[in-house]
Amino acid sequence: MGISMNLVTYLVGVLNLPSADSATIVTNVMGTLNLLGLLGGFIADAKLGRYLTVAISAIIAALGVCLLTVATTIPGMRPPVCSSVRKQHHECIQASGKQLALLFVALYTVAVGGGGIKSNVSGFGSDQFDTTDPKEERRMVFFFNRFYFFISIGSLFSVVVLVYVQDNIGRGWGYGISAGTMVIAVAVLLCGTPFYRFKRPQGSPLTVIWRVLFLAWKKRSLPNPSQHSFLNGYLEAKVPHTQRFRFLDKAAILDENCSKDENKENPWIVSTVTQVEEVKMVLKLLPIWSTCILFWTIYSQMNTFTIEQATFMNRKVGSLVVPAGSLSAFLIITILLFTSLNEKLTVPLARKLTDNVQGLTSLQRVGIGLVFSSVAMAVAAIVEKERRVNAVKNNTTISAFWLVPQFFLVGAGEAFAYVGQLEFFIREAPERMKSMSTGLFLSTLSMGYFVSSLLVAIVDKASKKRWLRSNLNKGRLDYFYWLLAVLGVQNFIFFLVLAMRHQYKVQHSTKPNDSAEKELVSANDVKVGVGGKEEA
Repeated sequence: MGISMNLVTYLVGVLNLPSADSATIVTNVMGTLNLLGLLGGFIADAKLGRYLTVAISAIIAALGVCLLTVATTIPGMRPPVCSSVRKQHHECIQASGKQLALLFVALYTVAVGGGGIKSNVSGFGSDQFDTTDPKEERRMVFFFNRFYFFISIGSLFSVVVLVYVQDNIGRGWGYGISAGTMVIAVAVLLCGTPFYRFKRPQGSPLTVIWRVLFLAWKKRSLPNPSQHSFLNGYLEAKVPHTQRFRFLDKAAILDENCSKDENKENPWIVSTVTQVEEVKMVLKLLPIWSTCILFWTIYSQMNTFTIEQATFMNRKVGSLVVPAGSLSAFLIITILLFTSLNEKLTVPLARKLTDNVQGLTSLQRVGIGLVFSSVAMAVAAIVEKERRVNAVKNNTTISAFWLVPQFFLVGAGEAFAYVGQLEFFIREAPERMKSMSTGLFLSTLSMGYFVSSLLVAIVDKASKKRWLRSNLNKGRLDYFYWLLAVLGVQNFIFFLVLAMRHQYKVQHSTKPNDSAEKELVSANDVKVGVGGKEEA
């Protein structure tokens, strides 16, 4: 957060890059970071496990932030300072390719490390809970809220303290503090090693998915068996057989190639019902996955154009000029507020009303977040129109605190959507694919940022560079916000249809006779105790 939230002001104000290009750079870096979450999840599930992947990724991220500190400290890595007169006449010298090279290496090194961390750290945290113990399962219900709460505390420190340091003392100092913090975080993570619970990697989930799809296609001409019990591994299945995506069941059909016993154990000749059902679980996530993307497209505007808006507004509080990037503190404060309210008020109240241990389901949280995001863009469009009218017609700058409502609405939406999406992808995924499913969730963030870059490029070309100008007073950013608001409403309607049709993963209760303790446990959970020893 301390890197991305204030990066656009560095690219525009110091490196003299165009506003649209700067926004694209930020969204591409953040998109890459979250997309690499899929790779991080794959590595964790297939080879290293979540703990080792998090540890190695944290070291890489720390190295990237150190490089970023160097890139923003060396004077030769930026163009000559541009005067206000030259800026008005668009005569500033942009940073050269050589000057941008080290910056890009640093940013994408952070992206590599960050992707590995983000896709595994939440899953590693949930590994510390014994889901067969009702007390621990109940604690895990609040884990995701608390996990995100403390992430938000760190983000708040970044946008208030680090952004101020970057703008008033120096970028090198600001990023240097981030680098030092990362080094300390790695040390703390390693010190806790003797106390963690570990779950062993259970093989490459992508290989399992590919095998099932390949065998289902290969056996597509075979008729489905008259009874499901004829499918390979039906009686030993760890996951109950379902009727959805029945074409995949053909991967588990025992044909003439399976006449030899050794062939029944060859996963490239026949799949098991468990493997087929795991692939079905992943496919069930994809429609919901597609509707989560636009939320993060809208969210990315808080890192780019909203910060750019603030530079054209009155940011004075008495004699103090608030850094543009620090206004995002209102976003973080709102997230903290709603995360706390969700845990202390919303979830307990929803539990009483619904008699559901989760209170709000994960998809209900996501839906609430989508509504907030669409309203936020409508409000942002109204505020931007008012700002531009005052600047162009009256030659006055309105207060930057008019941006608070859109920060508030997006922050409230994120408090619901982030936790809801994270919980949905982790709970609904097969156990062996948990890290990859977290990566799948992070890929919605990634695609959201990339879709933002794509929309900026399309709008910039379609409007002949009239909407998104480096000088916002000469552009029509409000039209872009209205476009996002309309897309948000359409996306929510599509999400609503999918959510109403979604069937949650089959789970069983550890205490079926106690209605107050409906603690849900996945049928395919594998518990590993402290020190990595497998428990019964």
